[in-house]
Amino acid sequence: MRAQDDFALQIVYQDRKGRRTRRVVSPIRFFGHGDNEQFSALCLCREEVRQFALAKCSEPKLVLAMDLLMPLEIQNLEDGEL
Repeated sequence: MRAQDDFALQIVYQDRKGRRTRRVVSPIRFFGHGDNEQFSALCLCREEVRQFALAKCSEPKLVLAMDLLMPLEIQNLEDGEL
């Protein structure tokens, strides 16, 4: 992707306990294969590098980085709410 620093990625992520949150991340590196594909990213909500399993990510959306100011709020999603 050209100008990758101009964009961040908004995702819905489901954690190990089944809780879903909407958060914004800046991907750093992809790794793994098969059912274990993951990526490291700077979570703009927690302001730290985290690992995310691709299988637990949904609704990816590119957002303009210039519209963001850290820290961003993690949005907790109730069942059925998106």
